[in-house]
Amino acid sequence: MGFGQFLKAPEYDIKIITYRDIFQSTALESSGCGDEYAERSAVILLDKGDMKKMVLKDGRKAVLKNNFGRVVVHLRPSDYDEGHEGIGYMTNSPWSNALVSSETGGSGVPKFKMITASISDAKDEKVTSFDE
Repeated sequence: MGFGQFLKAPEYDIKIITYRDIFQSTALESSGCGDEYAERSAVILLDKGDMKKMVLKDGRKAVLKNNFGRVVVHLRPSDYDEGHEGIGYMTNSPWSNALVSSETGGSGVPKFKMITASISDAKDEKVTSFDE
């Protein structure tokens, strides 16, 4: 048993922008809320420079949390050119919605597009299931 397993992973603040994805939508239609949908939805895309700075590796899992929720998702580098530090991208899904405040500021619509959260390495945690 190594000493490092007791250390808490460092957390970094990020903004999450949600978007629609045709492949995720197709997976939802063909498999419902099955494995293919979860594989395309339980993902955050980060700037490669951020991943290096945060010591987060492609293919690992990340914990995203804020005052409204906590999820574990797959971590992948963004295909966008570098230069969008501090911003992560997630498809509109139950995983991103878990981090959305129910407060609407009187508009009746929650703020789905700009979510503030912290991110850290999930170590050995499993991806949050659809049912969770």
